[in-house]
Amino acid sequence: MEYIVFAIIAYLLGSIPSALLVGKIGYKMDIREHGSGNLGATNTFRVLGIKAGIIVTLADILKGTAATLVPLLFDVEIYRLAIGVFAVIGHMYPLFARFKGGKAVATSGGIILGIYPLLFLIMIVTFISSLYLSKYVSLSSMVTGVISVFVSIFFKDIGLIIVVALLTAFVFYRHLENIKRIRNGTEPKIKWM
Repeated sequence: MEYIVFAIIAYLLGSIPSALLVGKIGYKMDIREHGSGNLGATNTFRVLGIKAGIIVTLADILKGTAATLVPLLFDVEIYRLAIGVFAVIGHMYPLFARFKGGKAVATSGGIILGIYPLLFLIMIVTFISSLYLSKYVSLSSMVTGVISVFVSIFFKDIGLIIVVALLTAFVFYRHLENIKRIRNGTEPKIKWM
């Protein structure tokens, strides 16, 4: 029963559409009608700029982190990584935005931050390094997922390995169109790095 309650809370936290809120409140714009139409940080950076993009990135990360920390407030012994997965599902399929959300990257990182901050730091370094080399946000997200699966082995937590592998699968699934564009040479590259 406890798992069900906290899974619902995590899903609702993940369902908070940060990009939509920032766009509508700060810019009087529905970001779903611009750029890729995606409710994620990358589209926010592209459409609304750096300030909005940073706010959305941090908010999406914190949704995942909050989902893993809420059980601690109630002193409940449950596997918090598993609960965090529901925040990612909420981010991808948000109740508050017609079930069309982001691509799971930042919120997945937030889950890891809440329990394994060292792994989160490694993920950030991997993402930035890959982005510097490739200039593709989508590719860097997928590379970070794959590297994170291998790095998680060293933490000797089978649950962590399973969850990171699952989150990486989510990221790949949500980036299928990006993969096609990378192959076709039509995926946009960043120009600021």
